[in-house]
Amino acid sequence: MSSTPSAVIVVCPDSFKGSVDAAGAAAVMAAGARSIFGPDATIIEIPLADGGEGSLDALLASWERSALTVPVHDAIGRKATARYGISADGQAGMIEAAGANRLPQVSDVPLQPLRVDSRGVGEIARHVLDDGVCEIMLCIGGSASTDGGTGFLSALGARFLDSAGSPVPPGGAGLSLITKIDREQLHPAAIATSWQIAVDVNNPLCGPRGVANVFGQQKGANERDIVVLDAGLVHLARVLAELTDKDTSELLDSPGAGAAGGLPLALVALLGARTMPGSQMISDALDLPRILSLADVVLTGEGRFDMQSLGGKVVDAVRRLTLSTTPVVVIAGAIELDSARCRAEGLSAAFSLARGPATLEDLTRDAAELIEDAAAQACSLIETASTTIRTFGLSRTNDPC
Repeated sequence: MSSTPSAVIVVCPDSFKGSVDAAGAAAVMAAGARSIFGPDATIIEIPLADGGEGSLDALLASWERSALTVPVHDAIGRKATARYGISADGQAGMIEAAGANRLPQVSDVPLQPLRVDSRGVGEIARHVLDDGVCEIMLCIGGSASTDGGTGFLSALGARFLDSAGSPVPPGGAGLSLITKIDREQLHPAAIATSWQIAVDVNNPLCGPRGVANVFGQQKGANERDIVVLDAGLVHLARVLAELTDKDTSELLDSPGAGAAGGLPLALVALLGARTMPGSQMISDALDLPRILSLADVVLTGEGRFDMQSLGGKVVDAVRRLTLSTTPVVVIAGAIELDSARCRAEGLSAAFSLARGPATLEDLTRDAAELIEDAAAQACSLIETASTTIRTFGLSRTNDPC
């Protein structure tokens, strides 16, 4: 078996949900690549995520840091424990909102769509601010609440008051009652800190495609609840716009404003937070563009590879950031794009884990072994092609024309 001493292979997959996390997938892809390119190849493992669950682990793996834990409250106010991360230089913090606000966490009791709030996520943020960071990356996918970020800001010291000067009820139920926002006790570092919010949807805040109408039912909301939540978010946006001199329509209609129950709303308006696709945030944090520029071969992947994969998820970020002359191979449990579409989208090939007829249970159980084998198969083809070109001089520089 020949080896290519100068080869640089970058493996940068998402998790294969339900079977292998991103770090595990990167490790077995690297093993498959090493079996073909040999021990002299440089293999760089970069576990990735799209801003949802798994993003914290991907970043911690790159930072070579362990997660820190903090006592918080879940979306209905029960005691819970959440994790967060701090970079090695202490300048950046990473929070996954799902640690204190995910829907399954409160699904053991009847859902309370008007009561659930994002306060627990703000409690994590308070601890991160106390650690003295300059920047906080907040990944907000998988939320239980629809409160426009009011619970989050409440945990940082803001008070949302009604016309009598009393705090409004927590959650979406109190949004339409807000007439004043008291920021006197807001955490002193909250405004000075740079906030980046990873969003995993592009829905606006309100209306037919807004958070209440699209996601309310799965959070337990009936038709009346949806009307209450949608109207409450509209009202909150107007109050925030008046308080901050921002444009109401911008707060209502910005793509991604409806992510995580509208959690970005209050943070964008009051803290100057910036929203971006989750895969972009993680890629930037891990210096992925520079690393991919060094690659001779790129392996990426996820559980299912379909058109949604090309709409802001990990595979999309990888293919956009990789040089057009570098082969990019996708490995996935299920492949829904044919070879012509892959090439049109800048991908060299896509390999399925399935060697033949297989159940989801089979693929899940054997995922690590199958990912490694698929990586070896892909790299074998690339190495064979490279050897052929070197042996027969099939390069543009040798073309007599």
